[in-house]
Amino acid sequence: MVVNAFDQALRQQSLPALQREALGTVQINLTKRCNLACHHCHVESSPKRTEELSRSDAERIVTLLDASPGVECVDLTGGAPELAHTFRYLVAQARARGLRVIDRCNLTVLFEPGQEDTAEFLAANRVEVVASMPCYTKENVEAQRGKRVFDPSIRGLQKLNALGYGAADGELLLDLVYNPIGASLPPDPASLEQDYRRELGELFEIRFNRLIAIANMPIKRWADWLHRGGEYAGYIRLLEDSFNPETVANLMCRELISIAHDGSLYDCDFNQQLELPAPVPARTIWQLESFDELGAAAIATDTHCFGCTAGNGSSCGGALIQV
Repeated sequence: MVVNAFDQALRQQSLPALQREALGTVQINLTKRCNLACHHCHVESSPKRTEELSRSDAERIVTLLDASPGVECVDLTGGAPELAHTFRYLVAQARARGLRVIDRCNLTVLFEPGQEDTAEFLAANRVEVVASMPCYTKENVEAQRGKRVFDPSIRGLQKLNALGYGAADGELLLDLVYNPIGASLPPDPASLEQDYRRELGELFEIRFNRLIAIANMPIKRWADWLHRGGEYAGYIRLLEDSFNPETVANLMCRELISIAHDGSLYDCDFNQQLELPAPVPARTIWQLESFDELGAAAIATDTHCFGCTAGNGSSCGGALIQV
């Protein structure tokens, strides 16, 4: 059996192969369609993509949620998940069952045609918003996400704030996501969060609950960018040299399953984009009777997993260890 570099790193630290524990989060990639085409996007989303979750698959997911008492959170991502026709259905169904719902929002989508009341819908359903905001300066944001993106992103945050998002009482959670602009690891998230609060607060009176710092994953569009600049090998070496065994216990894949727009199952969204299937008997949602069946299963790994375990660690929820 061929052992990849990440599994070798685990062995060198006398750590066992990755295995899922109790499943708590179901993450659904609703669509690859997006109104943006960001340079760091590991999904290769764009306005030209059309793939999205069908209504029948969405209804099957709801049926599985009813049969899965261990699931506590439904995490909706994309693309721009709000553009999927099944987005509001899944939000309403999950919230009716008392589950946490996370919307991974690019902010600018709130001003797309047909999305005029999306912010109000999110607030009414008490959806937690995790918003992409790779920097607090216009230059850096538009270098990563494209021209004319910064201003609507600011207006999107202000619109969410006006609805009660980001207040200290935590009733409507609004977290921001930082991604490095270049081939580097995120800086200390605590000090970076202070910078965000100062700059966004003083210039735009924006408030938020937490800053999440995520390392860019060397796959798909970001990998292509690295290759074009001759930085791919150096970035992989940086990730491998920065491997931190203390992050392994908190990896998001230990309590998460990722569902693709076609209903297939993966250990995380990154494995999904690489089409690296989860090593479980069920390959799709139609081969399951309950998400709880996926607990205590092996997790597929490869070199990209260093992206989650470098430095302080990185996941959809931010750093994996506190410094």
